Amino acid sequence: MFSIRLADLAQQLDAQLHGDGDTIITGIASIGSARAGYITFLADSHFRDKLSSCQASAVVLTEDNLPFCTRSALVVKNPYLTYARMAQLMDTTPKSAQNIGASAVIATDAILGQRVAIGANAVIESGVVLGDDVMVGPGSFIGKNTKIGAGTHLWANVTVYHEIEIGENCIIQSGAVIGADGFGYANDRGNWIKIPQLGRVIIGDRVEIGACTTIDRGALDDTRIGNGVIIDNQCQIAHNVIIGDNTAVAGGVIMAGSLTIGRYCMIGGASVINGHMEICDKVTVTGMGMVMQPITKPGVYSSGIPLQPNKIWRKTAVLVMNIREMSKRMKAIERKLAKN
Repeated sequence: MFSIRLADLAQQLDAQLHGDGDTIITGIASIGSARAGYITFLADSHFRDKLSSCQASAVVLTEDNLPFCTRSALVVKNPYLTYARMAQLMDTTPKSAQNIGASAVIATDAILGQRVAIGANAVIESGVVLGDDVMVGPGSFIGKNTKIGAGTHLWANVTVYHEIEIGENCIIQSGAVIGADGFGYANDRGNWIKIPQLGRVIIGDRVEIGACTTIDRGALDDTRIGNGVIIDNQCQIAHNVIIGDNTAVAGGVIMAGSLTIGRYCMIGGASVINGHMEICDKVTVTGMGMVMQPITKPGVYSSGIPLQPNKIWRKTAVLVMNIREMSKRMKAIERKLAKN
């Protein structure tokens, strides 16, 4: 079981200690469920009233919230960021693979770095290069001539097609599919003729890809995911999409082909983004956004209609359906007033 002295934890987190440094911390929990031996955090001052009933042995908070805390505390500038660092220190998640599974199938010409681990029933095809400390989970498939950088961690049942390049220290969750064919077809008098997808997927360093997310290979040029990008579960990234460094993509997002997204963007969950256009750096699209036109200026953009009681929504829908007619009437009134 994990345990650490509060004073030692403060030192590792660069936090200012208030209270008993010999307190033993054995876990981390939310402010409402933490009990003795646990540490919690207060990231939002709106919830400071919960400090009075909190049962945690210590609380991470900012200087302005310290007077309201009756327990040992670690004072920091950003409690939520410190929570992330504490969670990393206390993480007990097991490794996806250890050593080389006896049932793993590995091509004789595959190149494995030092301390590579490959789980049971995984398949590593010809020409694959795995860097040092790569972990490939059970049942995963790594296609021909794919390269995976040092420290990258694949969970169970990840599929990586041929000729893919994945950088260092990435995390790819179970069920993700990297490099499947993009949706490319030509129409011949009603019949769909498949266009072989000849591009690749190039993924940078420190990228995280969620469970059951798919990233399609390029049609001719490559699909590219920049350094530090985080992509949530069940997203669809189509062929030839380019995502800039440190952009975050929430769950259920669909990106159409040949879309370019800049750096430091945030795409809200269930958003749908049209293809063959660009979104500039530092754009936030709120949840359920429908992006049909390029975005050329940084900022926050929204389009989803918030939930309403059904009776009110019906009235809203009627107004929306009649907006064209209302516009015509408005213009007619404006023309009439302009003549007077």
